[in-house]
Amino acid sequence: MIVLHVAIATSADYVSRREPHRRAHIERLAGLRAAGALIGGGPAPDGKSVDLVYRLQRPDQLKPAIEEDPYWRAGAWTGYTPRSFTNFVEPWQPAEIVLDGSRATTIVEGRVRDADMAEFVLIEMRGRQQIAFGGFFADGETLAICKTPDADTALGWFAESGFWAAERLRARPLLWVL
Repeated sequence: MIVLHVAIATSADYVSRREPHRRAHIERLAGLRAAGALIGGGPAPDGKSVDLVYRLQRPDQLKPAIEEDPYWRAGAWTGYTPRSFTNFVEPWQPAEIVLDGSRATTIVEGRVRDADMAEFVLIEMRGRQQIAFGGFFADGETLAICKTPDADTALGWFAESGFWAAERLRARPLLWVL
């Protein structure tokens, strides 16, 4: 089993290009999640990118997971970059699908100083309802979806633990759809 973060690039006219295909796209993602192949994610508020986290049996399953999506076929998604997590903290349960943009969250990324201790911190943060899920990549970078729209608050949660290089932490907004 592999867990992958996929950074998806979108077209300049993403919002209008996706609209006729939105229902089919959401139904497909909901089906992938029900089958255990999709953990969650959503678009940036400005529509310039999408972040999704997949759980797949084999790496060759990623291409059809992305390229058979109605948004890819319609040209709303234009490219993607996958990264495989080496350690991943699963969500407690699948999130309700929210399509109205009301679940604003923050993605925090940055270099971990002590991966073993930081994994415990991520588990504790999930228990405190601060993160939905997240993990670490082989290069020592972290990615986590924080359950706050306030970037400073999210960054503070990571910095105060001491297990991340605070000066290298970055935050960006995400509309957490599923």
